[in-house]
Amino acid sequence: MLELRDVHTYYGRIRALRGVSLEVKAGEVVALIGSNGAGKTTTLKTIVGILKPQRGEIQFEGKRIDGVATDRIVRMGIAQAPEGRRIFPRMTVLENLELGAFAREDALGVRADMERVFRLFPRVKERLHQKGGTLSGGEQQMLAIARALMARPQLLLLDEPSMGLSPILVEAIFETIRSIRSQGTTILLVEQNARMALRVANRGYVIQTGRIVLHDTADALLKSDLVRKSYLGEK
Repeated sequence: MLELRDVHTYYGRIRALRGVSLEVKAGEVVALIGSNGAGKTTTLKTIVGILKPQRGEIQFEGKRIDGVATDRIVRMGIAQAPEGRRIFPRMTVLENLELGAFAREDALGVRADMERVFRLFPRVKERLHQKGGTLSGGEQQMLAIARALMARPQLLLLDEPSMGLSPILVEAIFETIRSIRSQGTTILLVEQNARMALRVANRGYVIQTGRIVLHDTADALLKSDLVRKSYLGEK
């Protein structure tokens, strides 16, 4: 479904991605793990067109999307729940959800997907007419994922969904990710909580200083010395 080939992305003169190659197959959850500043968020921003790669190719469903505008990429079937939630705090929960469906013209489908996100996130339905900024951190994260799902993406990009949440809410978010996968949405998951990410993923990639240094099945990565020592806190 998604393939990055030798992608190099810069911030000014600073090279943030140094030849990243990865792929995501339909129906998978693929985890991208690494420390702060490793290039995880930059990879997602490059996929959705916020950043333009200076070298390399990105293909989605067999079509090149590097250089394509972000709104067109969303219409092609990729949506992102960004790091830090980035909801619209002065708009209601309902208005945030409606904005997630901005590129769609199928009113009946939008209504059906609204009901779908209410089943996934009952708390979102309870807060429907509250301003987004009045929600708790966990509720804002639920809203950010729900808003992305309103685009009815084939590929959902999740950037640090557990950041700043309590352990109980982290468990709830990852259980929801499993539910989203079971409903047929493919997911590329960026996450510092490597253990939780690999428990929900089929495969994973480890990124360090802008380079992919390891990739394997999720089970194999959980047993990898590099992952255990660097990201799981084991000796």
